[in-house]
Amino acid sequence: MKSVAIVYWSGTGNTEAMAQLIAEGVQGKGGKADLIQAADFGPGKLDAYESFAFGCPAMGDEELEDSEFLPMYDEVEPLLAGKPVALFGSYDWNDGEWMESWEDRAVGAGIELVDSVIAKDYPDDEATAECMRLGALLAE
Repeated sequence: MKSVAIVYWSGTGNTEAMAQLIAEGVQGKGGKADLIQAADFGPGKLDAYESFAFGCPAMGDEELEDSEFLPMYDEVEPLLAGKPVALFGSYDWNDGEWMESWEDRAVGAGIELVDSVIAKDYPDDEATAECMRLGALLAE
């Protein structure tokens, strides 16, 4: 059974809903999924998991949340090289540019990017299916 950490920050609940859907996808494939708030995750927890999903909504000018999520992510990113990682998050404006930038950053850090999912606001039926698919990929 593959153990997956689903680490997220959510301001309105949209990204948290996505995290829960990814966890359902992991569990549907027989994996173990732990939902972890960004403030509760750090390098000391990496060895307990085989794959990871990091979730953060678009903030400000298409950026990652910078008080809790980004400091945690900055700390663990160099330790994720070669590990399977998925990215996810919600947005309310623009077109998802923050995710494209985040994907480029992750690949540049040597992360094995499994895939990413974005949702406009609360996950609709399409985003729900994509989150479940993402969870299943992480559990494989």
